[in-house]
Amino acid sequence: MIKKGSKLYSVLFFKCPACHEGDFFVSHPYNLRKAGDIYDSCKTCQTKFSKEPGFYYGAMYVSYGLAVALSISLYAIFKVLKFDLSVEQFILIYSLLILLLSPLIYALSKIIWANIFIKFQKNK
Repeated sequence: MIKKGSKLYSVLFFKCPACHEGDFFVSHPYNLRKAGDIYDSCKTCQTKFSKEPGFYYGAMYVSYGLAVALSISLYAIFKVLKFDLSVEQFILIYSLLILLLSPLIYALSKIIWANIFIKFQKNK
């Protein structure tokens, strides 16, 4: 069971990195009209989510890492299950998967980036 106080709890449930109570995103990642929109501050503990203008540009590196991890995992799964795919087939499957998961990867990269810089505070 993942408990409050761990970074993983905040990331998986999209909660405030400081208090793990308030919501981080305005809406679900697959609501494409508001995808990636975050609150200015936590409704529960008033922690500001953006430390400076352009703070979340660093999340692009996290997004890249997540996409590479997905690619390596998919390749390993295909090798373990002994699927005999050509390079073109693998690229097609990976492209479709990354297209479907891109809103989730975008949201995960932002919340992971925030959790790197905003520390959990038990008393908030």
